[in-house]
Amino acid sequence: MKKLAEIQAELKCPKGSFNAFGKYKYRSAEQILESVKPLLYKHGATLVLSDCIEQIGNKLFLKATATLNIDGTEILVDSYAEMGEHKGMSSEQCTGTASSYARKYALNGLFLIDETESDPDSRDNKKEEQLKPKAKKTTIEGERFLKAIEAIRNGEFTAEELQAKFELNEVQQKALLLL
Repeated sequence: MKKLAEIQAELKCPKGSFNAFGKYKYRSAEQILESVKPLLYKHGATLVLSDCIEQIGNKLFLKATATLNIDGTEILVDSYAEMGEHKGMSSEQCTGTASSYARKYALNGLFLIDETESDPDSRDNKKEEQLKPKAKKTTIEGERFLKAIEAIRNGEFTAEELQAKFELNEVQQKALLLL
């Protein structure tokens, strides 16, 4: 297990691909394999990837297994991807897609590669506008606040509109509750 820990610590696999549609960087199974092969050789380890299809309930899944052999000890990590039809893809292409996905995550698990920032399935897919910090609201003080309260009483606008437009302190918030 010490050699596995060394491989995990030495492995550097940058996100070498970019998805222009989703606007995120990612790494593929192929990129992981390219990065890990020299380390496997250095530590006298072998890696075998295999796939099989399993039915769970009424769904089909492709199970990828990454098997690492170090000094006669086998370490296996499994990962699953649901088999499904994709518009415009043949059944063979769908199987290949599921295999690539499952193999990537089996390798991630084996070599402790974190995908949380780059994986669209595990990140929060908020639009850029939602990610930008909101402009700080201005405060409203003294006579101006009293005029705003008067305008709310006269039906010129609502307390909600006042709260949306201005940063109100605790006393001002309580004053609005009394209206």
